[in-house]
Amino acid sequence: MELWSAMSKRRSVRNFSILPPSDAMIEKLLEAARAAPSAGGLGSRKVFVVKAESKRRALADACHGQEFVAQAHVVLLFCADLDRITPYGDRGRNLYCIQDVAASVQNVLLRAVDIGLGACWVGAFDEGTVSEIIGLKEGIRPLALVPVGYEA
Repeated sequence: MELWSAMSKRRSVRNFSILPPSDAMIEKLLEAARAAPSAGGLGSRKVFVVKAESKRRALADACHGQEFVAQAHVVLLFCADLDRITPYGDRGRNLYCIQDVAASVQNVLLRAVDIGLGACWVGAFDEGTVSEIIGLKEGIRPLALVPVGYEA
């Protein structure tokens, strides 16, 4: 798909089909996330793939009841790796790693359109609860969730 076409077709999808995306499609999304620019080339972000229904349900609850998060068969959790960005000090921890995550989320949203999937950028959630659900170690800060799947 031509870039402008993907950009103009991108929208927030909040209603997902019962058909799950393939692992190959999810890998294409992860490749898009990795291709995003990163401050100093440090890659101060991590993406977790959440497929377990119980965890997706818990994430939906942590997202203040946004049920579509649980409806998607896959939720990508984008996190800042605060330890990895340490060379850039406070500015790295408070800005650069957030920009790194934002760039990777946007790449994923556009790639999702390109391969026929729907997605939605979710920023409204309780960080502590999400960290507990996924078992994130200290220094890994959840910043965005992206439920993905075929649009219903």
